[in-house]
Amino acid sequence: MRTRRHVDALLWLALATPAATADAIGLNEPRTAWQQLGGLAALAAAAAIWRRRPTLAFLLAAAPGEATAPSLFTVSYGMALAVFAFLLGRHGPRARPALLAFAAVAVAGTGKVVVRDVDPVVEWLVLMATLLFGAVFPWLAGRYLRQSRALTASALARADQLEREQRIVADRARLRERARIAQDMHDSLGHELSLIAVRAGALQLAADLPEHHRAAARDLRVAAADATDRLREIIGVLRDEGDEPAPLAPPGETVEQLVARAGESGLDVRYVADGAEEPGPAERLAYRVVQEALTNAAKYAPGAPVTVAATRADARTTVTVVNGAPREPGSPPGGGSGLADLHTRLAALGGDLDAGAHAGGFRVRAVIPADAGVTVTALAPADTAPADAVPLPSGTLAHARRRTVLAFGAAAATGAVLIAGTFGWYAYTKTHSVLRPADFAALRVGAAQADVAAVLPERGVSDPPVDRAPSPPPPGADCRYYRASGQLFTSSAHFRLCFENGKLVDKTVIPKAGSASVNGAGGRR
Repeated sequence: MRTRRHVDALLWLALATPAATADAIGLNEPRTAWQQLGGLAALAAAAAIWRRRPTLAFLLAAAPGEATAPSLFTVSYGMALAVFAFLLGRHGPRARPALLAFAAVAVAGTGKVVVRDVDPVVEWLVLMATLLFGAVFPWLAGRYLRQSRALTASALARADQLEREQRIVADRARLRERARIAQDMHDSLGHELSLIAVRAGALQLAADLPEHHRAAARDLRVAAADATDRLREIIGVLRDEGDEPAPLAPPGETVEQLVARAGESGLDVRYVADGAEEPGPAERLAYRVVQEALTNAAKYAPGAPVTVAATRADARTTVTVVNGAPREPGSPPGGGSGLADLHTRLAALGGDLDAGAHAGGFRVRAVIPADAGVTVTALAPADTAPADAVPLPSGTLAHARRRTVLAFGAAAATGAVLIAGTFGWYAYTKTHSVLRPADFAALRVGAAQADVAAVLPERGVSDPPVDRAPSPPPPGADCRYYRASGQLFTSSAHFRLCFENGKLVDKTVIPKAGSASVNGAGGRR
């Protein structure tokens, strides 16, 4: 808070410097001490409230300039007007209050131009040009900076959001990959443990095996079955049942090789293929179906014969795994979800899976579409954008920048033409209303108006400083005023010539601002 107050104090000091010194160096018409103090007080109030009330601060900064000159163009308060207009654009949340403030300044200045005895065209053009370049343009610059920073902050926030969404996509892909690995571990290791249990069971039934070895084989079979159950529980932690089905990886061997390896492990299984062709593109799903069915047969129906049959017809592959009644007690039914997962995956691919009791045993029948080859899902690349991220068309940002530059350029060009025309007209009227001091000194009171007109300039002063005249003009006389110098933007002495009945009746020198009121060469009749 203290730092802000220091900044506001420095701002007031910087803006008060030209306001306090412009009169002293002759850049403005002299003002009374009360007028100068009022202007400094208005700037102090504006510097104190510009953060909370930027519109009111701008109006306070414009008030001294408009009170000093109807055209708003003044060296004392011109910088303050531009600074607070910029701060209005930088900190004003809406454009409407600023536009209303500009309109109020324009209306007030126009009213002063109308009621004063000055050249209305020149003064109004200077008012509009000063308002445009001294207020509107700085306000636009501040507003552009505000919007630019807001857009930058929005872009950074959007980039952070996209980065978070990309991390979510990558995490989702990693979870799906983990689920796939878990499924592979469940299917492959569970199948291998089941084959170990089958071999242990065959060893247990060997007739020439001693009893203590038979007991060890029985314990080995039970341990393998328990390991399968624990594996299913552990793998279940890694799997996300609520997510979409994890894709299947290539098994690394064919269905026929899988059946042969199961037979070598002691499982009573045979393979029947209708035709010489393997299931083809559906090999992966067929492998998983057969692997899951053989694992269940070895676990729940030990010693039962198993038949695996694969047929192809109408671009569909049918895999059937049937086992007979168990010849010895197997593991109790568990809560495995292997067949349920396979059913979900096949249904998503347009296939079907049916599992249930059959002729005292169990049958698993899967119908797999020929084009059901499933690709392995890889991790999403780091630069993958979310589905709702719509990229900007090429050149859109450049087009927007060109439009902004053209808009500012058009406004600047219009203002430049207006300013050039205004100051051109101002320079023309001031330089063509100059009466040379030597010609003024040569004029004599009582001379004919026609003789005097021969040395007069083509234009007179439209806004003479009548308040500085050392004496009032003669009653009923036609008085005309001329500048004594062609210098611009500085106070100059003026000449007053009054005519009555075709003769010069008064010639008076009006001193420039800050000079003593003296009656120069000339006088009255």
